[in-house]
Amino acid sequence: MKNYSRRKFIKTSGLSAASLGVSSMVNSSCDNNLPPSQGKYMGDFSAPKIDVIRAAFIGVGYRGSGHLKYFGGLKGVEVVAVSDLYEDNVNKAISKLEKYSGVNKVKKIAKYWGDENKWKLMLEEIKPDIVFISTNWNNHAPMSIESMEKGAHVFVEVPIANTIEDMWKIIDASEKNEKHCMMLENVNYFRAEMMFLNMIRQNLIGDIQHGEAAYIHDLRSQMEEEDRGTGSWRTHHYAKSRGNLYPTHGLGPVAQYMNLARTEDTFKSIVSYSSPSMGRELYARKNYPKDHKWNKLNFENGDLNTSIIKTQLGRTILVQWDETSPRPYSRINLIQGTKGILTGHDIENIVYKSNNPIKIAIDGGLKGVSDSSHTWVSGSDLKETIEKYDHPFWKRLNKKAKGSDHGGSDGIMLSRIAECLQKGIPLDQNVYEGCFWSSVTPLTAKSIAENGSPQNFPDFTRGNWKITKPLEIIS
Repeated sequence: MKNYSRRKFIKTSGLSAASLGVSSMVNSSCDNNLPPSQGKYMGDFSAPKIDVIRAAFIGVGYRGSGHLKYFGGLKGVEVVAVSDLYEDNVNKAISKLEKYSGVNKVKKIAKYWGDENKWKLMLEEIKPDIVFISTNWNNHAPMSIESMEKGAHVFVEVPIANTIEDMWKIIDASEKNEKHCMMLENVNYFRAEMMFLNMIRQNLIGDIQHGEAAYIHDLRSQMEEEDRGTGSWRTHHYAKSRGNLYPTHGLGPVAQYMNLARTEDTFKSIVSYSSPSMGRELYARKNYPKDHKWNKLNFENGDLNTSIIKTQLGRTILVQWDETSPRPYSRINLIQGTKGILTGHDIENIVYKSNNPIKIAIDGGLKGVSDSSHTWVSGSDLKETIEKYDHPFWKRLNKKAKGSDHGGSDGIMLSRIAECLQKGIPLDQNVYEGCFWSSVTPLTAKSIAENGSPQNFPDFTRGNWKITKPLEIIS
């Protein structure tokens, strides 16, 4: 992608060069006092090659069992251990892998269950090369840190952590031990998002000015999981927490479109507001007895959160979150450039049937289809454009990955992880990106508490984003 012109931006915005200087970039911390680095900068880190990846899994409910089944079936991967609170989860997950890849893949798997600390014993006894973590969000930080301290690369579900303090601890552990800690943001591997990245890198829409991202997904039904499963802990979390509690699905792709925290630009500040809290209380009242535990909760967080991020170059990103309102699924996924706009996330309508098809408008029109940017190009008119700009990595892997979750995107992500580890090349998402994207949650909570006041992003890279390469279009 053509780099955004800093000189042009300074001229048109009226900002001084000093206001965008190195010191302001490095000191975009909440308290302007960045903690010292504990070791090696991990932005473009390449770990030594691993010919046969010995993988362990902590938490094998829905997400964890899906990762186990597909990643464990890959060539050059050996599943060495599985840990979960529940024995049946462990056995079901291993059975999935056996059915998918055969009995030889499950012969040497050590099983751990029945205690909240069994995962620690697993790390001590097995010493895996990598660990997948798919647990309650409160456990992501301590499990990730301990796994890296014990010598394993970490692949952790979203969010990477709940607090800024824990994010710094994860970064410290990653740098000190020289271990990857990648947040598993799978939406970056969806077909539409990968295609948009390819279009942007080829300068189809010019210099990027604005993005919009969301996670809109009616998940009130998770409250049916009263004692086990996601709803058993998320319901409590959503009742007492504040702000945008799940920002990364929409934000991750937009951040990579803009090369945020990678040479070109980075996060600067965020403002946030939430609507009143009404929906989950109404749902509980309608669906559960008066004395049910869900009707005893005080649902404090607003139903819909709307936030605006400002980058160092002055770009803007609208970020929304709503897991309560009765409405169709959407990630919004919009990116505006000086030459056109890309929006939508459905190409094949295979994931959530959200009826949010991709649409394109280009200044001067799209050859053979439209003659101006006043007309959306969509549907069958986009066939040739899709064929031209489909991401080469998606083309290579989509058929192989179809047995994985989320329409094959999980399989593409997991295959890429294995490829990077086996070749000894940098991952597509580094630890700092996971922290930047996840930090939206605590920063929006603070902004709301302060009546929408701007909150500065910590510079998790300590200024090193300026030397971190943009994500390549891999083939």
